[in-house]
This record gives sequence, C-alpha cells and structure tokens, in this order.
Amino acid sequence: MLTGPEAVLASVKTSGKKALLAELASRAASVFGLEERRLFDRLIEREALGSTGIGGGIAIPHGRMGSLTTPRGLFARLAQPVAFDAIDDRPVDIVFLLVAPEGAGADHLKALARVSRLLRDRGLVDKLRATENAEALYALLVESVQTQSAA
Repeated sequence: MLTGPEAVLASVKTSGKKALLAELASRAASVFGLEERRLFDRLIEREALGSTGIGGGIAIPHGRMGSLTTPRGLFARLAQPVAFDAIDDRPVDIVFLLVAPEGAGADHLKALARVSRLLRDRGLVDKLRATENAEALYALLVESVQTQSAA
C-alpha cells in the first residue's frame, strides 16, 4: 500500500482536522496521481458519516477513487496532535490515509483491517511517535507489515 518514503509525511504541522485532510489529499494527489479536490471531498464525506479517529491518537481516514486499480496508503506523523472527533475524544497524531479503487468492496475492507491491525501494535506506534525521519518511518512500517504477513 505504501509505495515508498514519498508516501510518508514525518512531521505535519496543521491547524485542525479539515486542514489535515486537505494536506493529506494534496500529498496523495501528488504521489498517486489523483484529483486532489475530489479526494478531499470524499474524505470529508466519509468523516461526515462518523469519525475515522479509532482512538489512542490514531486516525485512518479513507475513501474510494475510480482512478485507482489497487489500494494506496499515505502515512502521516503530526508535529502536534489535532482534535479529530475520535471515539475516545483524544487528539490524533498518527494518521494512515487509505485510498481504494471505486469498486474494491472486499479489498478495501481487507486493507482497512490490515492497517488497523498494524496500528494496534503499541510498540510500533511508540516507535512511530519517536521517529522524525520519513525514510526511518517508512522502514518501520514496511518491517512491521512483513512481520505481520509472516505471522
């Protein structure tokens, strides 16, 4: 899902949830060749259904875009936590944006479950919070995905 270190943001500075989603849409549009405004609108529509803040300072905003053929991910570590209407009311500082193809029902859910499982690993999340370099963050995520896949 993560295509490389270019899909990792190491220290995002933002003023709130909407600004964060705009920043993520902008970066994902650039990295994955998506239409920025359309992606932003999809993320906002999804958040209107209920927050994707899953608790513990983590959010997994997600949406579907017709121009993709496989799910894509973008990871962001925030410089300062922001309010995200998470289920535990804690601000968010770890964000994994997931964008899936329009018709990818089961694949979208599998990818979402995989990201959720990955970010439930408290040890990994602690390491992600302590790391400020995009390449090192990417290496941590890839290593954890490989370890998870082998289990």
